[in-house]
Amino acid sequence: MKTRKTIAALASIHFFALALPGIATAEIKIGYNSDMSATGSADFGVSALAGARQAADEINAAGGVLGEQIRIIARDDVGSPPKSIQNTNELVNNEGVHAILGGVNSGNMLAWMHIVQNKKIPAISPSATATEITNRYAKQGQNYIFRVSMRDLDQITLLAAYAAKATKNQKVAIIADSTGYGQQGAKDAAAVLKLHGITPVTTEKFGPSDTDMTSQLNKIRASGADTLIVYALADANAHVMRSLDKIGYNPVTLGSWANLSSPFLRVAGPDLAKRMIFSASITEDSTPESRALYDTIIRKDGKLPTYVFAAHAYDSVKLLAAAFEQAKTTDGEAVQRALENLNGVKGVIKTYDAPFTPSNHEALSYKDFRLVRWVDGKVVSVEDEITKSLTPADLKQ
Repeated sequence: MKTRKTIAALASIHFFALALPGIATAEIKIGYNSDMSATGSADFGVSALAGARQAADEINAAGGVLGEQIRIIARDDVGSPPKSIQNTNELVNNEGVHAILGGVNSGNMLAWMHIVQNKKIPAISPSATATEITNRYAKQGQNYIFRVSMRDLDQITLLAAYAAKATKNQKVAIIADSTGYGQQGAKDAAAVLKLHGITPVTTEKFGPSDTDMTSQLNKIRASGADTLIVYALADANAHVMRSLDKIGYNPVTLGSWANLSSPFLRVAGPDLAKRMIFSASITEDSTPESRALYDTIIRKDGKLPTYVFAAHAYDSVKLLAAAFEQAKTTDGEAVQRALENLNGVKGVIKTYDAPFTPSNHEALSYKDFRLVRWVDGKVVSVEDEITKSLTPADLKQ
């Protein structure tokens, strides 16, 4: 009888320890909540998950974190804000995750961030780019939302600097889809161009499912613009390129990371896709380490639709692991403070020295970005006279 009571007591203590944050458990759980199947951005979600899992595999092979193994627990939000909220509640309340990554769509992440903020669970965005993501809780004490991705404003800083040097007649136009993403991008682009002394000659918009933008582009051509900034989601960018070709108009054309999506390449075709210059943080051939990560994921999964987001998520998991180790616990408050005091964390994009501070939760900035284009089915860096001439003084925001 005494033996049974002892076993029951030990089981009760073990269950109690598992339920307490900060107490060592059988594994450290990192949730992943993103679209991986439903929208034009699903390739980004699939790719980021592959990068997160690869980082966890490497960490686990080296002994784990705090003596425990990391497990990535993934949920597909199918591009739906209500589903993303449901997933977050499940990951937090049922799975008991110690941190969370996600998601691709800014609107979805903005919809569920309050849950992890209130629960004091650190979250890192390896994909979503809306400026508000890291700003919303910046003045509310501890901010639990971080990012290892390309903030829209930082991308536009680089695009506008290129546009200001590329335009020969000082006539730059903007075209954007009618989503919140596109319209905020158009607004930011106009504001940053103004810092370069350029007022857009016209700004046009189209529906996110439109496939023919010739009417808007004819207006832009009539304005005399020789340079065009496009801010749109997924394959809409490809339809802009097809519409440009249809009317025989070929301005210098610049866009955001959305052009990294394989549907852009597939719908536009290799010749038209090559004309679009857009922003990225890394390519698979940037460094030997980058190439090795790309090759490893390809060997495991057989495909990797969008390498950039795999790299972002890979580095995000490395930063979380370093924060757990530094905090010596999985307690959310302690890990949040550790994230704001990291140094020397080696990722594939760079080595992170003070990537986050209490006033800045952006691990990457325009200084870490590059301009790229599709060539022969691969994303490669643009190395023309304009990119070579860009200096820090040219980057304004």
